[in-house]
Amino acid sequence: MESTLVEQRKDRRSDLAWPVSVWIPEANRFFSGKSVNVSKGGAYISLPMTAPIRPGHEVEVNFPRTVSLARQKGQYARIKTAKILRVERDTMLHSGTIGMAVQFAGM
Repeated sequence: MESTLVEQRKDRRSDLAWPVSVWIPEANRFFSGKSVNVSKGGAYISLPMTAPIRPGHEVEVNFPRTVSLARQKGQYARIKTAKILRVERDTMLHSGTIGMAVQFAGM
């Protein structure tokens, strides 16, 4: 049986390894991770394998800013509400991380 993956992205993704923290309401805490790639409408994020995430859950992604950018923008982080679209656990045993694809709210 052959499966076909249909590309559903509307925006171009840019590879960006940037530290992020993700607020997971179900756990009532932040998990530190890093972005793998980001677009205007979403991101792929790597988190510790202990993060209790599932498709359909809403999370807040905190992208910290440099000091100079924070002064310019007036905030030390850009916070985006997002819905988890997909969770990938294939790197869990190798790197101790899991990946999640998220779509930013309002997209």
